[in-house]
Amino acid sequence: MTMTSGGRDLVAMAEVFHRDEMNDHVTYATLAQGTRDPHLRQVLERIAAMERGHARFWAGVIESRGGRVPEPRIRHLRLTWLRLLQRLVNPVLLVSLLELGEAGAQQAYFRIWKERRLEPGELEQLRGIIEDELDHEITFRREAEALGLSNVRDFILGMNDGLVEILGAVTGLSAAYAANPRVVGISGLVVGVAGALSMGIGAFVSVRSQRQVDEGLREHLDVLFEVAPDKAVSELEERLAGSGMPEPVVREVAEKLRDNPQALRRLLATGGDGNELRSALFTGFAYLFGVVFPVTPYFLTHSTREALAGSVLLAGLALAAVGSGIALVSGIRLRTKVMEMLVAGFSAAGLAYLFGRLMQAWFGIEL
Repeated sequence: MTMTSGGRDLVAMAEVFHRDEMNDHVTYATLAQGTRDPHLRQVLERIAAMERGHARFWAGVIESRGGRVPEPRIRHLRLTWLRLLQRLVNPVLLVSLLELGEAGAQQAYFRIWKERRLEPGELEQLRGIIEDELDHEITFRREAEALGLSNVRDFILGMNDGLVEILGAVTGLSAAYAANPRVVGISGLVVGVAGALSMGIGAFVSVRSQRQVDEGLREHLDVLFEVAPDKAVSELEERLAGSGMPEPVVREVAEKLRDNPQALRRLLATGGDGNELRSALFTGFAYLFGVVFPVTPYFLTHSTREALAGSVLLAGLALAAVGSGIALVSGIRLRTKVMEMLVAGFSAAGLAYLFGRLMQAWFGIEL
């Protein structure tokens, strides 16, 4: 059987998908073996079985087009890393990071499904696989929320914000105050603390404002249901129609929920009940933790040049460590993720240094 160019491309993609699904199967099975929680173990085993089924689907796509199913290449380093991390942190956190890699698979599968590059029966199976991947994400998001781990990714992002922004600040200040590392360190620390306070206060105000809006909406709905329940149904119809839902479906949903005020309340009041103080502290400390790496060297040496080198080194190690952790756990290519983190951080630092030298020359600073 001779394959066309398009067929060869599809087989090549199916080989990659098969390899990734087999790796995911082994990963989830490994996590299940090391999990003590019976409920979580059952969830992981179920998803591991799903991933094995997805791999069989892609094997069928390859074989039906005359290709040869490749032998799975198990990432032993990744499994060792996961086993180690599983002893230190909650498995739900690891799976939450694993879903970073799953998002890429969802998008790739969706493109193939949308382009109709498979046979009708295969497309229907692929639709089910996409639903499975979405179900994984929803399942572990709920598990993470139940355990209070839903803000871990936000912590990593907040830490990176503080690290990259203050690395850029101290790098620029190093060019302007080349003879005084202590001034650079103190200035960077002041900027970092101000940034952490700004981020924390911003999170506090945002969450508090949203909660106040939600409380006001719930009070409005309480009055509405007591005084004019038909108006509550009409409001739901307007919202559903505004979302683009077909009119017959809107009427059907509204009629079914007319005598269910609790369901109507949940649909009309969609906001959450965030804790503004916890959100503020979490956001601020995440940012401040990132500040520590680029600032510390300026308090340990009398040479700005040495301090700058140490700052860049510590920041680079922190960025590489975070990128490596995300890559190894989520399945993203290690080199790609680490380079992405380093390029982002060092680009900001380089541009800030040039700006600092420009300010030094412009204002004649000699400190």
